[in-house]
Amino acid sequence: MPAQMKIDFVSDVSCPWCIIGLRALEDAIARIGPELEVEFEFQPFELNPQMPAEGQDLDEHIMQKYGMGPADTARNREAIRARGAELGFEFRMDKRDRIYNTFDAHRLLTWAHGEGKQRELKHALFDAYFTQGLSPGDHAVLLSVAESVGLDAVRAAAVLASDEFAEEVRAREGFYHQHGIHAVPAIILNERHLLQGGQPTEVFEQALREIAAKS
Repeated sequence: MPAQMKIDFVSDVSCPWCIIGLRALEDAIARIGPELEVEFEFQPFELNPQMPAEGQDLDEHIMQKYGMGPADTARNREAIRARGAELGFEFRMDKRDRIYNTFDAHRLLTWAHGEGKQRELKHALFDAYFTQGLSPGDHAVLLSVAESVGLDAVRAAAVLASDEFAEEVRAREGFYHQHGIHAVPAIILNERHLLQGGQPTEVFEQALREIAAKS
């Protein structure tokens, strides 16, 4: 009988290490195969909750927030691009020059969980931002992405036009902040074990196997 595992993946759709971590984690799960049954839930985390709707120039943002100059930024981007390529994900740095508010994306993801499409939507949002250079704060983009993974566009539009799931998103963000999550990705296994960062596939595989054996 396969081991059961609940994975809460705390992340933001504007975080490059989150898609790196997700792809590596999914590769680890695939390596383990039918020995492990996984239930995923993506939990909201905003790297920049005060970001205005129009966003901010990416280089300016990185300089202000992290104090990184052009040379350090270039090295970091190349490291991200290379890790993504190893995992089959394409970072198009030439198409992404701004960072945006992601609150509405998290509201849509919260709704999509109840529709059984949250994981597909999460992947599609990462692709929209990091590969296509689209804004995850733009409602037209969010609607198009939602429809592309089979979600009802009319219902998605109604969610975005309202405050639905806003309270739930803020409550979940507050919960994880209160429990010491201040950087993402943060991966919580069976509500007890914490893994952080875009770890290599081998690290995730070892952790999954060890925790599954104990449970």
